[in-house]
This record gives sequence, structure tokens and C-alpha cells, in this order.
Amino acid sequence: MKLLSIFPRVIFYSLFFLTFACTNQKKDKEHAYTNALINESSPYLLQHAHNPVQWFPWDKKHLDRAKKEGKLVLLSIGYASCHWCHVMEKETFENKEVADFMNKNFINIKIDREEHPNVDKTYLTAVQIMTGNGGWPLNCVTLPDGKPIWGGTYFNKENWLASLKEIHRVYKESPKKTEGFANQLTEDLKSLQEFNSDISDKDFNRENLSNFVTEWKTKLDTINGGLDGRNQFPRASNYQFLLRYAYQTEDQELENYIYKTLDKIANGGLNDHLAGGFARYTVDNKWHIPHFEKMLYDNAQLVSLFSYAYQLKKEDQYKEIVYQTLDFLHKEFYTNGLYFSSLNADSLNEENEFEEGAYYTWKIEELQNSITSDFSLFKTYFGIDSIEKVDEKHALVKVYDDETFSKKHQLPIEELKSKITNWKEILLKIRQQRVKPTTDKKILTSWNALLLQAYTDAYKVFNDDNFKLKAIQCGKTLKRKAISKHWEVSRSLNTKNKSIKGYLEDYALLINSFISLYEITFDEQWLLSAKELTEYTFTNFLNTENEYFNYTAKNGDQLITANYEIEDIVIPSSNSVMCKNLFKLGHYFSYDAYLDLSKKMLQRMLPKIEDYPHIYSNWLNSYLNHAYPFYETAISGKDALSKAQELQQQYIPNQLLIGSLTDSNLPLLKGKFNNQKTLIYVCVNKACKLPTENIDKALSLLKKN
Repeated sequence: MKLLSIFPRVIFYSLFFLTFACTNQKKDKEHAYTNALINESSPYLLQHAHNPVQWFPWDKKHLDRAKKEGKLVLLSIGYASCHWCHVMEKETFENKEVADFMNKNFINIKIDREEHPNVDKTYLTAVQIMTGNGGWPLNCVTLPDGKPIWGGTYFNKENWLASLKEIHRVYKESPKKTEGFANQLTEDLKSLQEFNSDISDKDFNRENLSNFVTEWKTKLDTINGGLDGRNQFPRASNYQFLLRYAYQTEDQELENYIYKTLDKIANGGLNDHLAGGFARYTVDNKWHIPHFEKMLYDNAQLVSLFSYAYQLKKEDQYKEIVYQTLDFLHKEFYTNGLYFSSLNADSLNEENEFEEGAYYTWKIEELQNSITSDFSLFKTYFGIDSIEKVDEKHALVKVYDDETFSKKHQLPIEELKSKITNWKEILLKIRQQRVKPTTDKKILTSWNALLLQAYTDAYKVFNDDNFKLKAIQCGKTLKRKAISKHWEVSRSLNTKNKSIKGYLEDYALLINSFISLYEITFDEQWLLSAKELTEYTFTNFLNTENEYFNYTAKNGDQLITANYEIEDIVIPSSNSVMCKNLFKLGHYFSYDAYLDLSKKMLQRMLPKIEDYPHIYSNWLNSYLNHAYPFYETAISGKDALSKAQELQQQYIPNQLLIGSLTDSNLPLLKGKFNNQKTLIYVCVNKACKLPTENIDKALSLLKKN
């Protein structure tokens, strides 16, 4: 992953790090060690609990210890399903020579990035500034005060030990130079958190929006779908915005590109064609070969994306994806109303060794022995001869969609589907005999909020009561387990022996999902809960000077610089979600203060959006709310829910839905209840059309552009 706005700084820091050339040094004496990770509950930390390295979990008290002992701090950050984290752990951190040097000269802190995303975001940006690249495992050496001086990603034993020895030497011989570098880097980190203060000339006209999208289009891979580059990530937020923009501007070419991308996501190796669920990304640009870990946040967002794509195109495969993905998540991740975090990329192979993708890939002999009839057809369908291998094994990749394949091979579609079902049953039965990848059983509030959102989106589109029931169950469990009576949110809900306070991401995504849950239930408790959580963020996260929300609460661990998360990468940024939340709640409760702040946040983002629109997709979704008509649709009466369901069958991304089966004091519903009829009020810019009982009439008033 690259942070585009930091590239000019990379050359400066690269020149500094030429001083960190590898040098030979004498071996250090052996010494005793203890590893404090054994008492943690994070699967990632427990994976390192028996290393000879003297690891500590994240706690700022260990920085104080570094100050007392005059040592540098080594932060090593990763997550449980990360393949290269496992490799570095085995190759490097289990080595006694490496551990002895680390234990003698550094305070070593191991961090689960999913438990402490604030630490991860800060030092990931630092490493990106220094090297131009970032990823996991993420390793960063800091001064005792936490200011970074060196970093990188994966290292083998030799490079790691040589680098640490040279860093330690430079620090001991040139402490002033090292401190000056750290101070400059920290100032650069702070500068990335600056925003435009002059918003007097910033409006939301369609011409500017068109320019943003035109610039974005230069980054699109029109042949393979997705973005240009070596890898392909299923950036759901990107395609949610582009789908809406293409629909509202009637850009058929762009809409076709989105469907091409979704087809690649659905048919390629990213999708587990046997059991469902999507991997995190592909290592090639054709969507063929996945990096095999499966994350809750990706799968949840893809459910929402494919639901709305189905609503527009009515493509049966998109519906199958939604049902298959939610079925996978419920089978593999569900526990007591909520959902685990991820499935590992690695698992034991037939030699009883950990191998990336071992659970999912196939030797050709194994396939030949399993599919005893129609093997030629099977291998063509799944690209066995045409798709590149994974370490001499095959991932299952659909070369064509079923309709195209059926016509190409002159095979009736029902006959083909019967064969596909049979192939999958055979292979799934064999695969179930293998050792499954381990599950990261952390329960994270924000990721569960994304899944709650997914269930509400799927219900809106498919009107399946099972989705509604699961959404309500998920919402109630989050409310009970994640939120205190004072509206403080917890980050991780099954963390043993310690409490991790929620970050802005947890609050923002909870608020957003509660608003969506209100829209499918008209139960005002969810709207009121969203408002209470918003008020909490105002008190505990909002910087009143720049009018953005800090990622960390004021009573939480404050790092070397504030972090105002703004970039919409794999998950929409917490500030962009808050911008959207304030816009919606401002309409629901007629709060001008919410609406004004939402508008100011978006206006201050415009210079950044202008430079790199494709990393601000969720902000641009809010831009559409201002550039095109945005409707408040109020439904009041005993049949309000059934009429809402009918409206939600249509793709109407530019409306806010509010309703009640009885009289309500919510501003948009006040005085609208009628005992005899259920009326629909379509309003825009604080003016309502004449109410109607007729769905078609209401739809005619909801114009997309």
C-alpha cells in the first residue's frame, strides 16, 4: 500500500538511511529473557508468545521503561492472518542470535494492528514516508519518546540483524543526528494532518465532480477491471461511489466498467468457489491468484456492493454472491450474535508444514483422481490449463461466467449448473478432510458494524426476513456488549484481562449501521442511539480548531501526532463516515449544527480530493448528496414498513428514509400520522411534495438527477 501524498518526502529519508549500511559486529553475550505475550488473548500476539524475543504488548509504560534504560524501542506490527508475518516470525524472531541482540539493546513491543489501529496507522505512515512503501509485517524503530527513526516491512534474519546493529551503532555514536532526524520526520507526520482552512470558495458543483471522476478514470484498468497496478484489491467503497455516480449521471461506459470489475471479483480467484467468502486481494492484476486470508471487513462490504449492483442490473450471479458470502460468514465466523475477524492465509499441507493457500489449492493429479467424468470440461471451466499456478498447484478460477461458458460449449445451462454443483460437492468433501486455516477469534466492534450494515443492505434489496432478523440480532448484541451506559464504545469485545477503548472507526461505523438498521425497522431506538454516540464523539474526539475528529479519544493513548483518518482505502475513513453520519442525522433531527459541520468537513477535503480522487471515494459519495437532489422520504401510517420495503426494492441512493407506524415526534414525521391511510411524503430542500399513498407516484418524485 502507498500513501500518495508522501512521495516527495521519500527521497530525503532514503538519503539519510544510506548511513544504515550493513556492518560486521561482534556477537553479543547471551542473556536471560521473558516474553510477556503469553498472557494476551490476541491470536497474533500468542503466535509470538514463545519466541526467545522479550516481547511486550502495547502499553505506553514500556516507552517510559525505554527512557529509563536509554534504549531504542522496536515496534513490530501485524495481524493473525498475515502470511509474511508468520514467515518473519519463524525465520527471524525464533532465532536466538537475533533475539539476544534485540533483548539486550531494544525494548521490543509486539502489536496486533487490529487491536490498536491508531498505533498501526501512525507508524505505517512513518514507514511510508521513509521508504515509499508499507505493509505487514510492519517494523519500526523509535526513540524512547516514540518518534520513529527507521522502519520497513519483511526482513529475513540476516538483513534484520545487520540493520538493527547498524541502527544501534548510529544511535549510540550520533544521538543528536538521530534525534534531529526523528524530529523532522515527526513534523512531516504532523503536516500530513493539516487541512485547508479557507472554505469560502468551495462549493459542490457538478463540473468539479466530473473533473474528479475524469482524473480517476485515468487510473482504471479497463481491460481487467479494478485499478491499474500489480495487485487487485476489492475496494468496495470505490465501486459503491462509482456505481452511484454512473447511475446518477447516466454514464453507461463507467457503469459497464464497474460490472466488468464485479464479474472479475465474482469469477476470479478472490472468490472461494467451493464454500464462499472472498480473500483480501490478488497478487496479480487479473484477479486470478489470491492472497488467501479472508477478512470480515472485506466480505461485509462486498455483500453491500453486490446487493446494490444486483438491484440495478438484476444479475443472478450477484444475488448468489450475496447469499453465498453471508452463508460462509455465518458458518465460519458467527458466535453468540457477533462475528470473528478473519481466517488465516496459511494452513498445514500434506507434509505437515504451514503453506500459504494449502487449504484452497490443488495438485493436478488430485483433481484428475477426484473429477472422474467431464474432467476436460471441468479444467476448462476452472482455468486449470490457462491460469498461472500457485507453487505448482492450481487455484480455482472461473474463466467465463456460466451463461457464456454454456453457449461456448453448446451445453444447456441447467445441465452445466448440475455438473458444477457435482464438481463442487466432490472437491468440497475432499477439502474438508484437510487441516483448516486457523480463525482469528477477535470480535471487533467496527468490523461487526460493517456486517450489520451488510445485513441491512441485503435486506433492503432482497426483502429476505432472515437478513433482517440477523441484522437486529447483531445490532442488539453490539448495543449490549460494545457500548457502556455512558455511551463509551469498546474496540475488541472478547479481549482477555484488558479493555481496549474504541477508536473513531468503531463509533463512526456503529452510528452508520444503526441508522441503516433504523431504516429497515423504523424502531427509533436505533436512531436515538446513533445520536447519543454522535454526541459522545463530539465531546471526546472532535478537534474544535480544525473541526475534524481525531482517531483516538481525548482520554485514550495520545501518540506522537494526532491522526485524523481521512483516506478511504480498504475501509471508508472514519472522518468520511462521520461526515455522512452528520449529514443524515442533521436531516433526521433537523440539527443545523450537524449539517454545517458535515459540509465544512467536506469542503476542507476538496484540495486533497482534487489530487487523488480515487482514495477519497466515500467523501465523494457525500459530495453527490450536495451536487444532485437529495430526498427525505417520510412514510407515516400502519403500513409504513411494507411501503418502505417496496421503495427499497429500487436503487435510490439519494434518499433518506424515515417512517413510523404510529404518531412520532421526529421532526420529519411530526403531524404526518393519519389513522386511516399510510402516506408517503417526498421532500427536498425542506419542501415536501403533496403526500401520496401510491408507490409508483412516490417513485416518480424521486428523480436521480
